[in-house]
Amino acid sequence: MLLAVFGSVALLLAAIGLSGVVSYSVSQRTNEIGVRMALGADRFDVVRLILKQGMRLTGIGIVLGLVLSFAATRVLAGLLYGIKPGDPFTFAAISLFLCAVAFISCYVPARRAACVDPMKSLRAE
Repeated sequence: MLLAVFGSVALLLAAIGLSGVVSYSVSQRTNEIGVRMALGADRFDVVRLILKQGMRLTGIGIVLGLVLSFAATRVLAGLLYGIKPGDPFTFAAISLFLCAVAFISCYVPARRAACVDPMKSLRAE
């Protein structure tokens, strides 16, 4: 039970951190997004751009995490009770869940970026 609580808190902190990083990245690129929209990009293109960048980083993180976790299973094999150290279902389920959390964390700032007024952005330039 205690591990589930700590895992949930860690997942919440990771989601907040990812959302914060993507929000900061979007706020730094407001002028670029405004120029893209002024040149003809629609809201879907902007959302897709932001999501693609966020999910690319998520994919890299998940691949590195899987490699490191497979390496760590040898060390932790004695501590696990009731599951095999290399349980593929557990690794796949957690990876998919983290992808879903990352998608939601990236989607909120992406939707906010899609609402940028191109004229305000160009005036600030």
